[in-house]
Parts: sequence; structure tokens; C-alpha cells
Amino acid sequence: QVQLVEFGGGLVQPGGSLRLSCAASGSIFSINAMGWYRQAPGKQREFVAAITSGDRTNYADSVKGRFTISGDNAKNTVYLQMNSLKPEDTAVYYCNLNYVDYGLANKGSWGQGTQVTVSS
Repeated sequence: QVQLVEFGGGLVQPGGSLRLSCAASGSIFSINAMGWYRQAPGKQREFVAAITSGDRTNYADSVKGRFTISGDNAKNTVYLQMNSLKPEDTAVYYCNLNYVDYGLANKGSWGQGTQVTVSS
């Protein structure tokens, strides 16, 4: 069993900042990557950013230059610093974990989601 606990969502004005965090725990042998996805009302879930265990990062074009993903390997935690937020960033943000369990199987897991609302 793996648990992902997310923190940091909320209401912010356009141009503001928020920081999301996601901590993974449970039967994790090693982590391949952690990332963030988001889903706005009436839209499909989309990729936002990801970071590998080797600290390689990848971003959606829509957030490049505004969002920064980072990780703490010792704490199995990933962070998403979101700056210059726009109303179109409004969505439920989901943490994603790509990991290897103790049976050496590659698996994935999702967090419960945290709401980010950008509005004046």
C-alpha cells in the first residue's frame, strides 16, 4: 500500500503564488519519478510537471517559466512552486508517483487532489 498526501492548495489572486507539496509513504522500494497533473472542470487531466530520482525535470509548455518542481528524496516528497498564477491555472492538482515496490514491480499511484483556484 502506498499513500500520497498533498498540501498547499487554496484561493489566490491572479499573479500570486502557491506552493504544493506531496509526501509519499508505504511500500516503496525506490522512486522513479514524481509529478503533478491537473484537471479543470469539464476538461481531461493534463500533465503539469515531473521530476525523476536523478532530478531531471519536465514541464508542460503552459507552465514553463512560472512553475518549478523540486524533490526531497530523503522525505519522498515533491513540491510544486507556482508563481505568476493565471485564472486558467484553476484546477484540481493531483500528485503522481511512479515507483518500484518491494516485489520489484513498477507501479503508479495518485494523490487525492488539491484544489487551486486563481480568481480576483
